Amino acid sequence: MSFARLASATTPTCHLGLGLAAVGRPGYINLGRERDLPPDRSAEAMRERTHELLDAAYAQGVRYFDAARSYGRSEEFLADWLNARPGIEDAVVGSKWGYTYTAGWTTDAERHEVKDHGLATYERQRAETDALLGDRLDLYQIHSVTPDSPALTDKELHARLAEAAAGGLTVGFSTSGPAQADAIRAALEVTVDGEPLFRTVQSTYNALETSAGPALAEAHDAGLTVIVKESMANGRLAAGHAPEALRAVAEETSLGCDAVALALILRRPWAGVVLSGAATVGQLGSNLHAAAVDLDDDQLARLDALAEDPRAYWEHRGQLPWH
Repeated sequence: MSFARLASATTPTCHLGLGLAAVGRPGYINLGRERDLPPDRSAEAMRERTHELLDAAYAQGVRYFDAARSYGRSEEFLADWLNARPGIEDAVVGSKWGYTYTAGWTTDAERHEVKDHGLATYERQRAETDALLGDRLDLYQIHSVTPDSPALTDKELHARLAEAAAGGLTVGFSTSGPAQADAIRAALEVTVDGEPLFRTVQSTYNALETSAGPALAEAHDAGLTVIVKESMANGRLAAGHAPEALRAVAEETSLGCDAVALALILRRPWAGVVLSGAATVGQLGSNLHAAAVDLDDDQLARLDALAEDPRAYWEHRGQLPWH
């Protein structure tokens, strides 16, 4: 299937997607996770929570769902949900390859995931993804490209990705780290037989980390669909952790800090899909109110002033513990 099908979605929340990083595995770095998830983190309990979220998101108009090989069993949970609901034909599914989940379904593993952007990893993980999602997969992304990633220069890998694209699969990439803008611009230069390889980019962008904004605007102008991840800064923008300026604007709008934080991104003309990383149905419902938030110039200016130096932001993120 083609990711481009998302363009035909007309629900009020069609520019919001659901990412499964927080519910596809027992451990993650989001703040408040010990409160958001039940003590039972068994695979069946997490599968049930994932399906509850998918049901609620779809019922409220969300049509894009985002998984990854390294998000524990997120692809499996998503595939089970789709297989049990054959009447759902307009769901658009994205996943990522390039990280291998290594935590063994624990929260205290020494390493939770291992990064490798080599061709062999692509071939292995593509087969694993295909076994679960098959022709329900619309978008396959390289996970967390950085400027030094071999995925930007590996011509053999590019050829294999181009073959997948010729077969109807949309090919994209995600970014992370303080040099996201450099990675995005480098990826925009990647071509196969004179044609751009990538059709989507997924990057971290939020009220605290805005450094990728100009490059994402360039990607949008080049015809790529921009997907925004970590819009809540791993919980740092949620109530209880949010900066004072965000809490003040939320009070003025009579909505949650989360809705305001997502609404700020939805206002960017280049933002195609903004991901909710909700772990509860209540969080998801609050997130989806972002589509109705109207921010004035003064509120936008106060929120824009929250941006941090990207190096400081990513250093802070790197110190968040896995819960």
